[in-house]
Amino acid sequence: MGADMSGRGVIRRAVAGQRRDVVVGSLLGAAHQTGEALVPVLIGLIVDRAVVRPDGGALALWLVVLAVVYAMLSYGFRFGARAGERAAEQAAHQLRLDVVRRVLAPHGGAEAGRPPGALVNVATEDARRVGALNMALTLGIAAVVGVIAGAVLLLRASVPLGLLVLIGAPVLMALGHYLARPLEHRSEAEQERAAHASGVAADLVAGVRVLKGLRAESAAVARYRSTSQASREANVRAARAAALQTGLMLTLTGAFIALVALVGGRLVLSGSIGLGALVSAVGLALFLPGPIAVLAWVGAELAKARASAARIADVLAAPGETTGGATEPAAPSAGELRLHGVGHAGLHGIDLTVRPGEHLGIVVTDTAHAATLLHCLARRCDPDRGRVELDGTPVTELAPAALRSALLVAEHDAQLFDGTLLDNVTAAAPAGADPQPAMDAAAVDEVAATLPGGTSGRIGERGSSLSGGQRQRVALARALAADRSVLVVHDPTTAVDAATEARIATGIRRARNGRTTVLVTSSPALLAATDRVVLIDGGTITAEAPHEDLVRDHPVYRTAVLT
Repeated sequence: MGADMSGRGVIRRAVAGQRRDVVVGSLLGAAHQTGEALVPVLIGLIVDRAVVRPDGGALALWLVVLAVVYAMLSYGFRFGARAGERAAEQAAHQLRLDVVRRVLAPHGGAEAGRPPGALVNVATEDARRVGALNMALTLGIAAVVGVIAGAVLLLRASVPLGLLVLIGAPVLMALGHYLARPLEHRSEAEQERAAHASGVAADLVAGVRVLKGLRAESAAVARYRSTSQASREANVRAARAAALQTGLMLTLTGAFIALVALVGGRLVLSGSIGLGALVSAVGLALFLPGPIAVLAWVGAELAKARASAARIADVLAAPGETTGGATEPAAPSAGELRLHGVGHAGLHGIDLTVRPGEHLGIVVTDTAHAATLLHCLARRCDPDRGRVELDGTPVTELAPAALRSALLVAEHDAQLFDGTLLDNVTAAAPAGADPQPAMDAAAVDEVAATLPGGTSGRIGERGSSLSGGQRQRVALARALAADRSVLVVHDPTTAVDAATEARIATGIRRARNGRTTVLVTSSPALLAATDRVVLIDGGTITAEAPHEDLVRDHPVYRTAVLT
């Protein structure tokens, strides 16, 4: 994406990216409109040269010419519309990719303050509306050519009629642009309401099990009904604005055509034009409402596209949570992780070195401090003070994608996706790697045994067919299968029974042998399998020793892991 992240910049890029199709569609559309304007003129010539003065040869010749013009305008419409539609769909697709790419960018920030449903709405409906502007532009250019062709042909038939059209058509277009302004504002409000309704729906669907457990279905339904009603009302207001704008433009267009017909009739009565010219003038007067109505429609589409483009630009221009570096980590990474005086959101002066290949446990007495620590390690945010280093290089100097290829932070609420169990486990695994050790370490064999098809069985959206403990095991297997030099795991067994938890503790140690592993947890089984444990209490490191020693000698630690 370029530097211009305004709504106008989004529109410019959408059009410029499909310039070839827009130009081709406009030229073919112009040929269609020119052919449409020529038809009444040719009919008038046939009347003058082959009907008023009967001439069979001339009639046949002009009918052939008329057939050629019909073929030309039919070809222009068919292939021009196809080029315009292709430009619209490709532009919308590119915008969807841009929005999704920004949402998934390693430096984050685009999702801040926006529910998932709102982002989906921006990536689908808003992208479609901006992309549709290419089709509108194609038809609009063709309509302008049609109006000009009609005016020129009218000038040849009658100068007063031609001048009337040349003066009246721009006035109508200016009125159409003015009348579209309220539609732009209401279209923006409609999209905002629709996005909010989509976000609420996505949140409710994601938490449906919790809602049922709390018996809060009625409250959830009431909330969505209220949001949906507000979205419907915004949609109705936008539709009313569009109907009013269209109706006014049709009324003005009809009045304009009536005026043209009135002037033409007076010219015929005065003898200024003949029968053929009258037929041509009436035919052109009937033709002109078409391109003028298209121009009014283009104005409405432009108003909608502006509102949607502003929403897309807002997402694309969202500031990142972190700024990316450009340095690549050492390959292969030794796996040394260091925190020097890290201070951020409750953490104070954290100094910690995780040696290459070490199996370290971290117990944090405040869950908020644990989340802050994980965010700093994952570079979802940078600490206010101090720095985090990987193999001696500050992570702020490393390219985000390269950092994640060496250091993986598997958070407690990691999500699964709709697919097979094996696909979920191998989602981040190196190509050709054997996922079986990771699945054995996370006790995923027991999960596979409950699925029809085993590891090839589908687990549903967000693992909906699995229990909480089963989802945790699959997520842990996915983190282990990624085989990063440094793996940080947060509470991977909170929903797992004690026997399985002990098996997983041994499995993680075996699967990560020789690789740096950090377990942020309060599970005694997992901590017992570590080389040492660090206790963070009150935002600072207060103790550091093997698990058994801390249980025996440190009351705060004992309370944190045994109660």
